[in-house]
Amino acid sequence: MMKTTLFTCAFMFFASVLVAQISEKEKQVLIDFYNTTNGPEWVDGWDLEQPVNQWNGVTVENNSVTSIRLLFNNVNGTLPSSLGELENLKVLELSFNPISGAIPAELGNLKNLEILAINGASLTGEIPEELGNLSNLKQLHLSSNQLSGSVPQNVTNLKKIEVFNIFENRLSGNLPAGLAKCRNLKELIVAENNFTNHENFSVVLLSKSGSSMNFLDLSAQNDFGRSVIALETEDSDD
Repeated sequence: MMKTTLFTCAFMFFASVLVAQISEKEKQVLIDFYNTTNGPEWVDGWDLEQPVNQWNGVTVENNSVTSIRLLFNNVNGTLPSSLGELENLKVLELSFNPISGAIPAELGNLKNLEILAINGASLTGEIPEELGNLSNLKQLHLSSNQLSGSVPQNVTNLKKIEVFNIFENRLSGNLPAGLAKCRNLKELIVAENNFTNHENFSVVLLSKSGSSMNFLDLSAQNDFGRSVIALETEDSDD
């Protein structure tokens, strides 16, 4: 009986240590996010009494949060700046939720982020220059929002970017020409904005390597107005 009691106590202690190893700082960031986006009204909510790795849409690896995926979940409210403290986050996928307000500049601190996707929301304000610091970012999806202002020139620092999607916003000014030098870029989706240099981006054909680009000015045949079309092509043997 004594051995059974000791074993049970040891097991409970070991289990509590495993849970405690998940950073309290990161847990608090998630709680902040839950509170500022009306967590109790989500389609699939979080039981804050359970370990973080059991929260819907949250992936924990090596005791750190590496992914948050909450598509179509009625995440409703503004994003807290503290999200920028999730140092090991690789994926932030919050598309098709009524998220409002600005994109926190602090997201630029997420050096390990590979996918940032907030399509079909109600984001306003400008694209923060700090997003140009995301050296590991492969996919940026900010389509169908109400973002305004110009695209920061330093997005050309996104050397690993493969998909750059800002379709259907209220963006204006010139698209950074340096995007053409992002060698990994495969998809440039920038239609339905108010860019002034659309004649250079009317149709952009990108090789998968991004090493060569063909710009076709079709303005003589089509009145693109505020639209820019982007297509992906297969590798050629030329």
